[in-house]
Amino acid sequence: MTNIEEYIRLDAIVVGAGFAGLRALWSLQKLGLKTRVIEASDQIGGVWNFNRYPGARCDVESFDYSYRFSPELEQDWRWSERYATQPEILRYINHVADRFDLRQYIDLSTRMDQARYDEDAGQWVVTSDVGKCYRATYLILAVGQLSRPKDTTYPGQETFAGKVIYSANWPREGVDLAGKRIAIIGTGSSGVQMTPVVAREAAQLTVFQRTANYSIPAANAPVSDEEDAAVKANYRQRRENARRSPSGLGFIPNGASALEVSEEERELEYEKAWNRLGFGFALTYKDILLDLASNKTASDFIRKKIASRVKDPQLREKLTPEGFPFGTRRPSVDDGFYEAFNRDNVALVDLKETPIEKFTPTGIRTSAADLPFDIVIYATGFDAFTGSLLAPDISGRNGLTLAKKWEAGPVTHLGIGVKAFPNMFIIGGPGSPSLLSNVLLSTEEQLDWLTSFLEKARKDNVQEIEADAQAEQDWVEHVNERAAETLYLMTPSYYIGAEMPGKPRVFMPYSGGVRYYRRILENVAKEGYSGFTLRKEPAVEA
Repeated sequence: MTNIEEYIRLDAIVVGAGFAGLRALWSLQKLGLKTRVIEASDQIGGVWNFNRYPGARCDVESFDYSYRFSPELEQDWRWSERYATQPEILRYINHVADRFDLRQYIDLSTRMDQARYDEDAGQWVVTSDVGKCYRATYLILAVGQLSRPKDTTYPGQETFAGKVIYSANWPREGVDLAGKRIAIIGTGSSGVQMTPVVAREAAQLTVFQRTANYSIPAANAPVSDEEDAAVKANYRQRRENARRSPSGLGFIPNGASALEVSEEERELEYEKAWNRLGFGFALTYKDILLDLASNKTASDFIRKKIASRVKDPQLREKLTPEGFPFGTRRPSVDDGFYEAFNRDNVALVDLKETPIEKFTPTGIRTSAADLPFDIVIYATGFDAFTGSLLAPDISGRNGLTLAKKWEAGPVTHLGIGVKAFPNMFIIGGPGSPSLLSNVLLSTEEQLDWLTSFLEKARKDNVQEIEADAQAEQDWVEHVNERAAETLYLMTPSYYIGAEMPGKPRVFMPYSGGVRYYRRILENVAKEGYSGFTLRKEPAVEA
C-alpha cells in the first residue's frame, strides 16, 4: 500500500495526451488548477501517435482540424496540405506542446490502471502501471474514441512465419513493404487509406473485405499561399461557421432537401461536393442522413462514381456498397482506393464468400485457397467509444465500477458527467457529438464549457459535482430520440456497438449536431448547471 506521503497531489488529473488531453491541460492550467496529464505511450499525440500506417491522414480539412484557442497559433502555423497526413498532424501536436510549455506537466509511459473515488476526502485516487499514485479533486478522461484497437486474431496465427502488423499500432521505425506479398484485412478508413500506398510498393497486395463501404475522394491538394492567406484573413468567421454547423466543418451546409431540387441541379451539387468536400459530402443536402429517399440520391451517385473508377465488372460489384444508406457507417475518405484495384498486383477477397479459416506458416487459408504472404496487416478497427474508458478499473461511490454501471450501455448526462462518479468528466465520450462531428471542435466546445463550470464551482466553494440520475435518464432518452430521427439505426456499425461481439447495442454518439449540442450546454449553464448536484462538502452516501 502506498504511503499517503507518496501521493502526487493535484487539483486535476487528465488521462490521455492527445488533442483533448493537451487542450484540457492548457485550459485547467489557465484556470489556476494544479494539473498533470498521464499518458500510456512514451510520446504525446494519442491516436496520431499510434496510427502511423502508410497513407494515414485526417478526413477533416486541416484548417478545421486544429485548435481555435490561440489566434496566434492559427496565424503562425502553416499547413502544407488540405487534408494533413499523420506525420504533419503529429508535428503540429508537438509544436503546440512546446509552444505552450505543456510537456513539463505530462507523465509519459504512465498507464492508469485504477481510479477510485475516495468518498470521505472527495478525491480521486489514481494508480499507474509504473507505481506512481495520484490524488486529485477532478478526474478528466480524455482517452479518445478510437484508441483501443481490436485484438483481432485467427487460429494458427502463432505459426505464421511472416510479420503481423496492426494498423493502429504501426511500428515507429516503419516497415519495408517493397517487393513483399502483403495482406490487408479490413476496408474501414485505415484499410482504404493504406491500400493505394501499399499497392505501389508491394509485389502482390490482397485486400480482405467483409463489407463494402462508401468512400469519397479526399480531393487533397497542397495548400497554396493564396489559400492560406485567405483562410487566415477570415479565420474567426470560419470557426463560427463551423460552430454553427451540424458537423463542425468549416463551411455552411446546404439548407435544401435533396428532393426539392431538379435532378440536373442535384447532380451538379453532388459533383461539386465530390470534388471538394470529402467527409462533408454527407452535408450536400440537409436531409441526406434523415430521409431514405434523399439518401438514395446520394448513394446512387456514389455508386455510379465507384463504377467509373473500377474497370473489372466483378470487382466493381464486390466493391460497391449495397443494402445500407450512405453515411450510416462512417464513410471513408480516400486517395485512389478504388483505382488501386485496377492494378495487376492487387486482388480482393470477399470474406462473405470465402472467409478466413486460419493462418498457416506461409500465409492465410480461406475456404477457397491457401494464399502465401510475407506481411499481414490488420486494419480491423477499434472498440469504439467505450473501449478505452472501460479498459482501466474505474470505481465511484460504494465501489461501483464504470463497467458495471455501463453493462447495458453507456449512461451519461450530456456525455460528460456520470451519476455515482463525482468530479469525473469525460471528453468526447458516448452521448456527445464526438465521431459524428469534427472531433476537435467538439472537444474544445466541451472543455470551454467544463472549465467555466469548474471556475464557477470553485468560486462558490463547491467540492463535489455529480450528475443526477434523472438527468442521465433524460439525456439518454434525448440521444435515442435524436438518433431515431436519422437513418443511423438502419445499419450495424460502431455507432451502435456492432463492431464488438457481446457489446450492448446502444447508439453511442449524439446525432443532434454540434450547433444544437452547444446550445444545450449553454442552457444548462444558464440554469445553474442543471442536472448536476453541487455540494460544498463531499457526500459519503449516494
